[in-house]
Amino acid sequence: MIGLALLMTTVGRTQEKSSVKAPVDAEVRISRHRAYLDSAKTFKTTDIRKSIDYISRSISELDVRENKKELVLSLVLLAEVYTFYGQLDLAIANYKEALEARYSDMTSLALGKTYVRSRQWGTAVTVLSSLEDNKTLAPYNRVEIYEALGDAQAGLGDVNKALAYYREGLAIATKNQVTPKIPDLNSKIADTYASVNRMEEAGAYYDNSLKEAEKQAPQRAVKEKEKVADFLNKRSRYEDEIQLRKSSLKDLEAIPKPSKQDPGMAVSADTVTRQGINYKIANAYIAQDQYEQAIPFLERSIAEADQEEDLVVQKEATRSLSEVYRKQGDFSKALETYQKYVAVVDTLYLRKEQEISRAAQLNREIAAIQNRITGLERERELSQSRYDLALAEQRLTEESNKRQLWIIYSLLFGMFLMSLTAFFFYRSTQKQKLANNLLALKTLRSQMNPHFIFNALNSVNNFISNHDERSANRYLSDFSKLMRTVLENSEKDFIPLNKELELLELYLKLEHSRFPDKFEYRVEVDESIDREAYRIPPMLLQPYLENAVWHGLRYREEKGLLTMRVSEKDGDTLEIRIEDNGIGRKRSAELKTHHQKKQRSTAMRNIQERLVILNDMYKTQIGVRVEDLQEDGTGTRVVLSLAKEK
Repeated sequence: MIGLALLMTTVGRTQEKSSVKAPVDAEVRISRHRAYLDSAKTFKTTDIRKSIDYISRSISELDVRENKKELVLSLVLLAEVYTFYGQLDLAIANYKEALEARYSDMTSLALGKTYVRSRQWGTAVTVLSSLEDNKTLAPYNRVEIYEALGDAQAGLGDVNKALAYYREGLAIATKNQVTPKIPDLNSKIADTYASVNRMEEAGAYYDNSLKEAEKQAPQRAVKEKEKVADFLNKRSRYEDEIQLRKSSLKDLEAIPKPSKQDPGMAVSADTVTRQGINYKIANAYIAQDQYEQAIPFLERSIAEADQEEDLVVQKEATRSLSEVYRKQGDFSKALETYQKYVAVVDTLYLRKEQEISRAAQLNREIAAIQNRITGLERERELSQSRYDLALAEQRLTEESNKRQLWIIYSLLFGMFLMSLTAFFFYRSTQKQKLANNLLALKTLRSQMNPHFIFNALNSVNNFISNHDERSANRYLSDFSKLMRTVLENSEKDFIPLNKELELLELYLKLEHSRFPDKFEYRVEVDESIDREAYRIPPMLLQPYLENAVWHGLRYREEKGLLTMRVSEKDGDTLEIRIEDNGIGRKRSAELKTHHQKKQRSTAMRNIQERLVILNDMYKTQIGVRVEDLQEDGTGTRVVLSLAKEK
């Protein structure tokens, strides 16, 4: 205890000696803080990772007690970055923290607008109402307050209050020439009237918004034209709608195309595109049964969507074009276009999977950075507490021993708090890792191939069309049992070996029912194996069986053979071999389409990721290898090894 007190006294004297240099150091740190903030603003709309990292560095330069104003700048910028990328919960948390550190009307306004974006209407009204009578704010900010209050009341379903706030905001914007907000508020008033079917008032305000927008940038005018065109569509004024959208297309020709952004970056909310407008024009013609006029616009929409990689519009336009050909009686073109539609749907499905994966990765990175920032603030608060305790000890060196003991106890308590904080932070990190692994496993377990389900149902339809009701009923009964078993096991990481074998045999039975002339199969299980002693991840081997049937045996001219052997090695290791005498991996790859290659690559990659996570979480040693069965490259062998459960 005495040694610790002496140490504190020495620290205090050292800090006192260096107090002359402190102001210089503080100025340097503030300068670095502002430089980091400038860098964060540079990457705000282009790279969320770099922006947040620079904000984290800016906070690390601050004394959180002495530099409240600078801390608020960092927290507000961090909230703005999160808002831009749609991380609204994190944005709200940082705005609140900024308000706790130092109140500001602008921060409160930003918090209220974020509540509106997150559809927390009641909370938004509470926050924004406190600013309603503030006459010291700039006109633009006052307009923002009334606009946000109108949005919140519209969300709550109170049309009259929403209109009152919008009109008040419009009056302030008109009086003070806040021109960017005038078309916005006219448009929102029109939307509100349209929501309660008061179309005459809505039409008048849409006309006002269009006139005001045409006075501003071309992009703004095009967006407003499209809103008015949507309104005309609802009123079945198709000819007026078509003319207005054609005018929008001409305006877009004069506007440079925006540069494509990195997939990990935020996407602009502006959805007005050439392909989208062409698609809507075609729909207006279709609504009037003018199919010949609709076809060129659908074709242009498809071509432009393909060029811009807009799969959503490409999918819808391709489907509509197929329907138009069908209604015209041109069934060959309708079928050809529908096949293209199916291909686009498959591509869109894969794209969505990739986007979900990227979004999950980005969310994990953001959470890690946010945790680091929170930990940094706590660490600096603890460091500040230790510094304050050292100064207090220096001032109290001449007091009684009892006071010295209390200071020592305070220091020990602070050290205990720091250790406790570090422990909880470590435990939180471990829980987050476990949660991430469980989420990844849940995603990877959903492996039942949608194409198998689709083809299985087609098989049932084929039995029915051939009046083979008994086969259809039997097939449908087996298919239902398989799907029920898959769903029952979907939340489990491991199931008993005997259940997995039953599931795989049922799957092979269904595939054999569909292709009886293509292959025979055998399932050989060593009778000495204790099936209850082994547990295996569900549906782990199904993709390999599917590959054997669909990419190996199905292309043979003669009937092939698929064998699954289950044996035991060394008394505690299970080995499962899947062998087929199909055309082999090399020949199969040559026959596949580009889409099939991507689909198979995704399935195999998912299996490997699933095994890595399971082996890491449960300390298992599950391994899979794939090799050619014959030296000439024909046939395929898959070998899975699994240790006995201990």
